[in-house]
Amino acid sequence: MAYGSYATIGFPAAAATIFGLHLLLTGKGETFNVGAFLEETSPYSWATLGVGLCLGLSVLGAGWGIFLTGASIIGGGVRAPRIRTKNLISIVFCEVVAIYGVIMSIVFVQKLSPPSADISLYTPSNYFTGFALFWGGLTVGLCNLFCGIAVGMTGSTAAIADAADGTLFVRILVVE
Repeated sequence: MAYGSYATIGFPAAAATIFGLHLLLTGKGETFNVGAFLEETSPYSWATLGVGLCLGLSVLGAGWGIFLTGASIIGGGVRAPRIRTKNLISIVFCEVVAIYGVIMSIVFVQKLSPPSADISLYTPSNYFTGFALFWGGLTVGLCNLFCGIAVGMTGSTAAIADAADGTLFVRILVVE
């Protein structure tokens, strides 16, 4: 692990710790109130953030998988040009991850309804829906991110193995 990664994680953690200790020791600890932040933020903001994370992380995972697989197909295609077309199925599998994220985003958006003028925006039902859509979108997005990377790694391995031995393609496709 490089020193840059320690600084990337360590500096913000140290800054947050120092800021928190400053608030605590100066008697202003109540100004850092997570509950007030959650109550004051609109439930619709949480819901749309969840939908955006679902869509964005899913597409990021699919793109990363396509990058991994595509690089191996190009590299293996130099040695065995026959693999260029039949290994495109691995690219399609990566695209399915993005399509699933789009479908789930559409399902999540259908759960939202515009607030009416006579009903308060900050009702328990709206809070529940907002937080549920946020965590649901984050969960689907992270799962699709890791799934896209995993499918990309498997597709990369399939392309390299197919370039080395043409009889392995169907066997590896079953694994993929």
